[in-house]
Amino acid sequence: MLTWEGRAELSSIADLNQLKVELNRLPAVDVGDYIVEQPTEKRAIAFRLLNKDQAIAVFEYLPSEIQEELIEALHDTQVCQIVEAMSPDDRVELFDELPAKVVKRLLQQLSSEERQVTATILGYPEGTAGRVMTTKYVRLQQGLTVGEALNKIRRYDEDKETIYYAYVTDENRKLVRVISLRQLLFTIPDAHVRDVASDRVVKVKTETPQEEVAQLMKRYDLIALPVVDREDKLVGIVTIDDVVDILEEEATEDIQKLAGVSGGDEAALSPPHVTLSKRFPWLLANIGLYVGAASAIAPFQQVISVVPVLAVIMPILSNTSGNVAIQALSVTVRGLGVGEVTPKDTFKILRKEILAGLGTSVGLGLSLGILSLIWSPPQERWVALVAAVVMAVNVFVAASMGTVLPMGLKRLKLDPALISGPLLTTLLDAVGFLTFLTLISVALKIVR
Repeated sequence: MLTWEGRAELSSIADLNQLKVELNRLPAVDVGDYIVEQPTEKRAIAFRLLNKDQAIAVFEYLPSEIQEELIEALHDTQVCQIVEAMSPDDRVELFDELPAKVVKRLLQQLSSEERQVTATILGYPEGTAGRVMTTKYVRLQQGLTVGEALNKIRRYDEDKETIYYAYVTDENRKLVRVISLRQLLFTIPDAHVRDVASDRVVKVKTETPQEEVAQLMKRYDLIALPVVDREDKLVGIVTIDDVVDILEEEATEDIQKLAGVSGGDEAALSPPHVTLSKRFPWLLANIGLYVGAASAIAPFQQVISVVPVLAVIMPILSNTSGNVAIQALSVTVRGLGVGEVTPKDTFKILRKEILAGLGTSVGLGLSLGILSLIWSPPQERWVALVAAVVMAVNVFVAASMGTVLPMGLKRLKLDPALISGPLLTTLLDAVGFLTFLTLISVALKIVR
């Protein structure tokens, strides 16, 4: 791994010939980090110092915006060589981020074989197995012997994405078995592949959601998963490096949606205008939500002026119930995201949250009640009882809603992360304030 000191040493090298030697001996991922940290005007210079194989490897590690920047800065011949040598799934990921006119130009420059493969993958919907698969896999015919299979892999499959699994197909290219490289190496050469390979094949369809692909590979500890079309013909594989990206992408999307970031794909180093476009619309909409919550308070201004301690109690009531809701929401969305639970488990989770919520609501209700007793004047200590009851009820409702709402969306085949934290907490604020102030108004008429 390239340390901060190592990056500083590279940046201090003024001799381009020396820098070229250093960059070409480093791992591609470290060179990618170095190029990302360079000023815009120096990135293309550093990239041009790389030899062909290193440049191809480094390019796949660069963020999409820097890939696009380099495509504009490099000559067409260099760009064509790099894009041609990329794995099909990485090439498609790059094309997804580029302007349509640039994609069209690059497609025309590809060889006919790579152009056809790329167009095929681009034809599958985003977020599916077909869109993230690679077509570079090891395929064996079931009539081969183990010795013939190993010779075939040595001669023709050097450029494949992974050789740890080989997929056995019949004469119609239908997937029938799978065999590992370990099995091939430790089996006598004269044995037939069909007799050694396993017929228990874990596979997915091209239209299978990418989250389900990741969950299957995690469940069965696979480093590659075959993808078949509707006729059960083998068309590609999804590899473990793609699954790591999928899991990161899905986790990032869910976390940011819960926080109210539009799209759920903002990077930490995104340009200011991207950050503004992702956050401002939701923040503006959030003002509307809070106006709704504030409107629940507006009719009770006279009540608050009569019982000033309410202004101290209400923020605690609001923040506590909101935090409880976000806790339940985060745990439920995470469980759905990693396949730990499904909508069928709704009542199990709800039962757990209800039991935990009862304990939480009693504890937090008593806490707010005690604080209200301390802050309230002697003649207004009855407020503590109302505050404790409302806190307990609001916390219980918050825990339940944080579970039921994402489960309901999942059952409707919608993204559970659509229930963002700010939306839920604002809704709870409005209900909590309205309930609390209404009860206080009723109590005031009785007491006075």
